[in-house]
Amino acid sequence: MRMDQLPDDVETLKRLIIERDVQVQAHLDELYTQRLLIEKLKLQIARYKRIQYGRSSERHDEHVAQLELLVEELEAALPASEKPEATTEAPAKDKPARKPLPEHLPRETEEHAPGCGCPHCGAALRKMGEDVSEHLEYVPEHFKVIRTVRPKMSCPKCSTVVQKPAPSRPIPKSIAGAGLLAHVAVSKYVDHLPLYRQSEIYARQGIDLDRSTMAGWIGAISNLVEPLVDAIGRHVTAGAKIHADDTPVPVLDPGSGKTKTGRLWAYVRDDRPAGSLDPPAAWYRYTKTREGAYPKKHLAQFQGALQADGFSGFNILYETGAIREVGCWAHAGRKFYDLHEATKSPLAAEASVAHRDARQGLGQVRDRFRN
Repeated sequence: MRMDQLPDDVETLKRLIIERDVQVQAHLDELYTQRLLIEKLKLQIARYKRIQYGRSSERHDEHVAQLELLVEELEAALPASEKPEATTEAPAKDKPARKPLPEHLPRETEEHAPGCGCPHCGAALRKMGEDVSEHLEYVPEHFKVIRTVRPKMSCPKCSTVVQKPAPSRPIPKSIAGAGLLAHVAVSKYVDHLPLYRQSEIYARQGIDLDRSTMAGWIGAISNLVEPLVDAIGRHVTAGAKIHADDTPVPVLDPGSGKTKTGRLWAYVRDDRPAGSLDPPAAWYRYTKTREGAYPKKHLAQFQGALQADGFSGFNILYETGAIREVGCWAHAGRKFYDLHEATKSPLAAEASVAHRDARQGLGQVRDRFRN
C-alpha cells in the first residue's frame, strides 16, 4: 500500500500489521517446506545413482550422509503440523499409514475416570462407553542378580553330605550370565557401541563393568561360538554356488598408536532366487592381509560355482577346475558405464543400457521366485 492508502485508525493499522505478519510467516513456512522437499529429492537421486552404478567413491558416501543429516535437521525444525507437499499426487496405496502397535507387547491400562458424581447436580454417574487410545512407551533396560543357592544336606545315619553341583556358566567363575554376554556382544557388533561407551551406560545404572572386563568376555564369547561358526562354514561350502567378497577393516595396531588394514571375507550361500528351500547363510573370516592363499584355504572343501569380483587373488581357485568362475554383473556394468563416460562410445552406451535392463529383468524373476 501507498502512504495515502493506509487508514488513519490505529486499531485498523494494528490489524493490518498482524495480517501481514501471518501472510509473511505462511510464505516462510512454504519456502521451508519446499527446501525440505528439494533436499529429500536430492537424497533420493543420490541413492538411485548409487543403486544403479554401485559404490563409486567414499566422497559419494560422504555426500549422501551429509544430505541425510541435512534432511534430518530440516525435518526436526519443521512444525509438527507441517508436511511437505508432494510435486505429484501419489497413489492412495503409497500414502504412509500408522501401523498398529505390536500385539505381543505387554500393555498397562491407565484409566482416567471423571469421578462418581455429576459435576452439575451431584447424581451418580453410569458408564455409557469409553474411548481407548494407545501410545508407545520405553522402559529402560535393567539388570538383575541371580542368586544360586545349593543347600548342603547330611545323612543322620552315616553323616554323608550331599549337595548338587553348581550349574555351568558360559564363562567359568565369571559374574556374567548368558543374557548379559549376548547383550554386550550385540551392542558392540550390531549396534556399534564400543565397550567404553557401554561401560559408561551401565555406570549410569550403578553397575561398574570395566571395559577390560568386557573385553575379556568378548574373547571368551569368540571361543564359545567357534563351533557354530565352523558349522555355518560347512553349510556354506556344501552348496553348489556361493558368493564371495572381501572388504577392508581398520584394526588397532598396539604400540604404534595407529590402525592397520585387515580384511574381512564374506562367503554367502543363498539359492532362494532359484527356488531352493535350503536356508541361506553367510560365513565370515578375518585375515591380516589380502592374499589369494586365504580364500584358497577357506574354500579348500568347496566344489561348485563361485561368484566374485575380478580380484586376481581368486584366480588361484580356478586352476584345478573344482571351482568354476562366475563373473559379477554389477562389476561388468561399471566397466561399460566408465567406458561410455570416457569415450562417449555409442556401443558402450548400448551395452550399458542392455546390462541395466537385463539386471532389472533378473530382479523381477527373482522376486517371482521369492513370492
